[in-house]
Amino acid sequence: MGPPRSRQVFSRPPSSPHSGAHSGRLTAVLGPTNTGKTHFAIERMLGHRSGMIGLPLRLLAREVFDKIVRIKGPAEVALITGEERIVPKFPRYFVCTVEAMPVDIPVAFLAIDEIQLCTDPERGHVFTDRLLHARGEEETMWLGALTMRGAIARIAPETHFITRPRFSDLAYTGSKKLSRLPRRSAIVAFSVEDVYGLAETVRSQRGGAAVVLGALSPRTRNAQVALYQSGEVDFLIATDAIGMGINMDVDHVAFSAREKFDGSIVRPLKPEEIGQIAGRAGRYMNDGTFGVTGDTEPFEADLVQQVENHRYDPVRVLQWRNGDLDFSSLGALLGRLDAAPSMRGLVKSRPASDHWTLQSLSNDEDIRALTAAPAGVRMLWQTCQLPDFRKLTPDEHTRLVSHIFRHLMSPEGVIPEDWLARQIARLDVVDGEVDTLSARLAQIRTWTYAAHRPGWTRDPAYWQAETRAVEDRLSDALHERLTQRFIDRRTARLMRHLRDEEQLPLTLDDSGAVSLEIGRAHV
Repeated sequence: MGPPRSRQVFSRPPSSPHSGAHSGRLTAVLGPTNTGKTHFAIERMLGHRSGMIGLPLRLLAREVFDKIVRIKGPAEVALITGEERIVPKFPRYFVCTVEAMPVDIPVAFLAIDEIQLCTDPERGHVFTDRLLHARGEEETMWLGALTMRGAIARIAPETHFITRPRFSDLAYTGSKKLSRLPRRSAIVAFSVEDVYGLAETVRSQRGGAAVVLGALSPRTRNAQVALYQSGEVDFLIATDAIGMGINMDVDHVAFSAREKFDGSIVRPLKPEEIGQIAGRAGRYMNDGTFGVTGDTEPFEADLVQQVENHRYDPVRVLQWRNGDLDFSSLGALLGRLDAAPSMRGLVKSRPASDHWTLQSLSNDEDIRALTAAPAGVRMLWQTCQLPDFRKLTPDEHTRLVSHIFRHLMSPEGVIPEDWLARQIARLDVVDGEVDTLSARLAQIRTWTYAAHRPGWTRDPAYWQAETRAVEDRLSDALHERLTQRFIDRRTARLMRHLRDEEQLPLTLDDSGAVSLEIGRAHV
């Protein structure tokens, strides 16, 4: 059995108490999209001597981290996600994904964004745990939808509520063909295949589109968004990841479907989900519109009224999983994970990937032998929390977790360097098309995650740099392939010039073909 793992300790220089803080204050800032809630929380956090903010997406965490670094400098800000840790010697402010928040670090201010995700069947139990237990020493702030007001009041009746109105109006414009969508539109789909199919169609009809998926690396996502923000293309094809606070200049949101796969079943979108996504249209004081496209049935009048007025049914129950775990034995751990909630308004969540993997591995005799002591049980649970980035079958993910766990419990106590090097080297290939590169990026995320787990590798800094370099190379290659596949630059240039109503010189060749001269290019 390997050596015991040491826990990473974060240091902070001594500082004086924040004189203007309200001791133990609980605040909920609720409202629809485009109300400046996240911006408000960041400003509030930076007014405290220290703080931590939990965000729903790695992409958004990186965006907020970069923003705070520009204000405070890199020496004072840490970024902690499952796959990325930038931690200076004495950080005062921590920007994290909600799952990766080191909640045992005392901070004056603590905020959780998109708190309505407490209802999410996959991740909701993590948000609920933060709502119940994560606190700042001086102020705790929850940001999210108005639907959470009653649920928060039941859990923490002393909460001070702030309601923020939307900066701009949101209006429904009905159904439009893809070829008739207004420029600066985001077209939303709910699978990678549908996103790519729509992007192909927009390329042929409108010159091209940028693509945004939640699974993209921050580097690829930022490069794609830059194409859209710069005006090189007028359309964005995205999954519902854009509903989680990623800021772009979108005037219109078009839904290409009204149902999604939620990890268990294909179900209709809830009104509040439609509102969250549609609300990306219009930024700050600019009004936005939303509608449907393709073969999607138009929204009913009562649903339109809900979305335009931002009024949805209140949240009744929150997803919950027991966070008070017992590592004395494998059976004790599974028993705690299977416990039912004792508080009204909580519902036991369905087994997540880590729980399912633990249940599966508990039937393996070799695994049971390695978990005879509490240290082995704890290590198995930590290993089971490896996210299933590859999205293959549960059995394949379980085999990978088992392989890593056996390495960690070997006499060396770490992942072997030659084995890890081979896993990374076979992914460090930038040839291939979009699907191939996307699959490699998903796989390198596994080893990036492993490299950032304390005690999993002998030289974490080296392996973090190695995996980051491979991710960057794959990200750049994927951006290039996405651009080649989904943007016809000549057509896009033509559309921009037609949009700007310029007088274009026409020429007629001997065959009778008409060409337009745009700069030095001919279309």
